[in-house]
Amino acid sequence: MANNAENGGYTSNSGGQQPSRAKNSTRAGSSPAKGSSVRSKSKGKKGRKNNTRNAVLAILAVIMALMIALPLGAFAVAYVKVDVPEPQELQAAQISSIYASDSTTELARIVPPEGNREQIPLEEIPEHVQNAVLAAEDREFWTNQGFSITGFARAVMGQLTGDDSAGGGSTITQQYVKNALVGNEHSYVRKARELVYSVKMTNQWEKEDILAAYLNTVYFGRNAYGVEAAAHAYFAKPASELTVEEGALLAGVIQLPSQLDPWTNREGAEARWNYVMDGLVEMEVVDPAARQAAQFPETRNPAEYSAYTEATGANGMIKNQVIKELELIGISEQDVTNRGLQITTTIDTKVQQAALDAAHQNLAPLQDDARAAVVVVEPGTGAVRGYYGGDDAAGWDYADAALQTGSTFKIFGLAAALQQGIPLSATYDSSAVKLPGSNIVVENWDGGSAGYTTIAEALKHSHNTSFIRLQNDLANTTQDTADMAHALGMARSLPGIPKTLTENGKQPYEGIILGQYQSRALDMATAVATLANHGVWHPTHFVERVETIDGEVLYQFDSEYSERRVSAQVADATINAMEPVAAYSYGSLAGGRPSASKTGTSQLGDTGTNKDTWMVGTTPQLTAAVWVGTADNTSAIFNQWGGNMYGSGAATDIWKQVLDTSLQGQEVVQFPRADPIFWGVNGAGYTGGGYASGYSSGYGSGSGTSSGTGTADGGAGSSVELAPAPEPAPDPAQAPAPEPAPAPESAPAPAPDPAPIPVPDIAEILDGIDIGL
Repeated sequence: MANNAENGGYTSNSGGQQPSRAKNSTRAGSSPAKGSSVRSKSKGKKGRKNNTRNAVLAILAVIMALMIALPLGAFAVAYVKVDVPEPQELQAAQISSIYASDSTTELARIVPPEGNREQIPLEEIPEHVQNAVLAAEDREFWTNQGFSITGFARAVMGQLTGDDSAGGGSTITQQYVKNALVGNEHSYVRKARELVYSVKMTNQWEKEDILAAYLNTVYFGRNAYGVEAAAHAYFAKPASELTVEEGALLAGVIQLPSQLDPWTNREGAEARWNYVMDGLVEMEVVDPAARQAAQFPETRNPAEYSAYTEATGANGMIKNQVIKELELIGISEQDVTNRGLQITTTIDTKVQQAALDAAHQNLAPLQDDARAAVVVVEPGTGAVRGYYGGDDAAGWDYADAALQTGSTFKIFGLAAALQQGIPLSATYDSSAVKLPGSNIVVENWDGGSAGYTTIAEALKHSHNTSFIRLQNDLANTTQDTADMAHALGMARSLPGIPKTLTENGKQPYEGIILGQYQSRALDMATAVATLANHGVWHPTHFVERVETIDGEVLYQFDSEYSERRVSAQVADATINAMEPVAAYSYGSLAGGRPSASKTGTSQLGDTGTNKDTWMVGTTPQLTAAVWVGTADNTSAIFNQWGGNMYGSGAATDIWKQVLDTSLQGQEVVQFPRADPIFWGVNGAGYTGGGYASGYSSGYGSGSGTSSGTGTADGGAGSSVELAPAPEPAPDPAQAPAPEPAPAPESAPAPAPDPAPIPVPDIAEILDGIDIGL
């Protein structure tokens, strides 16, 4: 056995002895060998460093795992919670179109706030146009999952290299989601929502549905949303007719619509167009030879086309009436501005053009501030066939304005008298008459008298005095005149006039039968149409039918709805009495066509001039009401020779021209002869209808009837509460002298812009009394 004393340990060469101590170990209390303690400390530090490094790596691994897991987890939670609407639930706001009665002639459009949009099915968009958009915006559309890594990388590279034509990193799905669901806020939250929606939409929708939705909503510039509107805005054609080159141009402008319009930036537009055309070759949908031969297409001048095509002239007034009527029907403003409704109106293009031409031609020789209103209604249906309220859709609509009506109102007093059994053969004194309980004296326009005349003659010659006496014989005097007017179709309230044909809500004054109170041309046409239709009232309406873009009928006017407002005997007798007036007023219709009419004129205070002139009348087929006055309705209207204007002037000329033109080529129809009404024999009851809007209870506004039996074959008269006696009125204005002989025309000074039409001062009760023809 050898004795080894190294480090005080023992070793043995044989395996049978005790194991030796570890090298460098020391006995208790002995000093270690030189350098042994240094080696031990160095090794401990290295272990601690390794432990620290491992801990850091572990923390980093956890952080990286969290960085991956948390977004994935958040994405998963959001994916489960988010609800992607079905394609049909994301219909974009679209233009509603208003058509004439032919369902073809567009009169106006109702444009949603976000602009012009016309939606069409994908089948109507040529495949080469679809592919052009994919080449421009998302070449991996058919294969990606709603987002594109390569597209994102391409966009980054484009930014680094300055290649603006490279496009953005968003897929078509992401762009559509941004436009339709999440908005364009610049935030990570919005971008995350966009990604979640895009992926889920890709999994739930057909790719074709996504592409169709995108093509119908994306903005192309020129106020055009969707490829159909863009095709019209750039090339004046529908999308179905676009060529490959044109489709590529439209696809190219999507990136920066306002900056890539070829009309303002041809160089930039061509560069983008080339990018799209080259993409079509890469996608193998365009042959290289065809690409080589392709030419950059020319676009229309944007100044020649407004994507809005809002009606600003006379048709704008029709649009305003249509919108009001749709509200009464129950079609909301939201529907009108979002659903792309196809609204067919009652407007007849021939009648409408006749109204426009007649108004313009007869106003041309008059003073600068001369204005006119024309309303044409079909008696048997209540359909408005022509409507002219002015040439500024944003200005006053004179056909819908409350204006004094002059002697036209005598027809309502006459109908009330016939209703109560006072026949047309009844005679009345036509001399000046003093109103009961006052010092007011009513005279005829010339201050003269024709002695005793029949009611029919008094109507023809428009004797104010005879009709004042006739009205005093009515059971309820002035109230009966008002009730008859309301029954035949005059509005019961108007803007600024809570209760029409009343004196502060009470019984009207004697001047009602002479046109003291205000009414609209629209209502005058309605009332006369009721008389022409033998006492049967139809709702005066503009809207015939409303359909969605998919053909669903939302509304169809009920042409069968009507109400008997007065007996046929009374209505026909009133019409018979009105028949001679047109000839007497130089307004006979062409070809001897029968008509029944009444002129009217209202004075301008005590100035000896006139401010309102009227002609209302009818044939069996069409009824027309015409007003001629001034823009502010507070200044005088003169004829082309500088003399006072009367109802037998421009208003009658317009009325005649409208009806002659509209009825040209149609059958000449005669009015029926009314059965005679004898003294004390009631002409049948009438119902007290009348609506503020002129529209019927057929729109759900109630029955619209009040008193009376409404029978056609006679019976009790209307049961109307006796109104209090009218209060004294101030002295009437001096009636003007007869119209002078024509004199050379003198041009008047221009009038100021229109001001709101005022309600007349009650203190000037008879200032608006009609003064004859």
